[in-house]
Amino acid sequence: MARDFPRHGDLESASVLITGGGSGIGASLTEGFLRQGAKVAFIDIDAAASEALCDRLEREHGARPLFLKADLTDIASLREAVAAAAKAHGPVSVLVNNAARDDRHAVDKLTPEEWDASQAINLRPLFFAAQAVAPGMKAAGRGAIVNFSSIAFMLNGGDYPAYAAAKAGIIGLTKSLAGALGPHGIRVNAIAPGMVITERQLKLWLDEDIIASHVGGRQCLKQRITADDMVGPCLFLASDAARMVTAQTLIVDGGVM
Repeated sequence: MARDFPRHGDLESASVLITGGGSGIGASLTEGFLRQGAKVAFIDIDAAASEALCDRLEREHGARPLFLKADLTDIASLREAVAAAAKAHGPVSVLVNNAARDDRHAVDKLTPEEWDASQAINLRPLFFAAQAVAPGMKAAGRGAIVNFSSIAFMLNGGDYPAYAAAKAGIIGLTKSLAGALGPHGIRVNAIAPGMVITERQLKLWLDEDIIASHVGGRQCLKQRITADDMVGPCLFLASDAARMVTAQTLIVDGGVM
């Protein structure tokens, strides 16, 4: 991450928990909050990539995030990870629900098991992570939750029905949680990224022709969106700069929508 972001003083020493924080967008978020001086814990299932990220961040920034290995489809394991983050850094004051899998499925071949597996990683953990951090935030009288959705569900894409349903569901979940938790001083917002070009995307779904067509033909801003482009919006929504912002979805897609 070569880019410098505005400093949010209230994030210094904040207890931040990020799901899927070991690679892709999540790794950029982990680094972004660490550079704010926050106490960062992240949950991921890939131990090798996560430990490598921790080693790099400690080497480059003199601070090491706390890696918590957990399978987010296992709610008991998720709750244990939240408890471990709170034990290490104090009650979580910022939760970033980032983890996702954008697997493709043909409509006529999607099985009930595949549908359930998609919801189990793309939607269900967001609620139970929020549920787990809520008591600590309520006790503090404040907190911020940022849920990652996607513009994918707005694009009529036919090859990811389960993923699109989950990402649409995140918007509804965000608004409901904002209503439920707002009286306790807890803000809940969402970010809907556009085509973020990560290593996973390049490996599985994108090639140069697709990228050129999307960036040149659909985006108002004719530059590639990278994982780092999600950091600034997330820091804003997590910080006191967004003190009276809740129940909102911030689209970060270069102007596609």
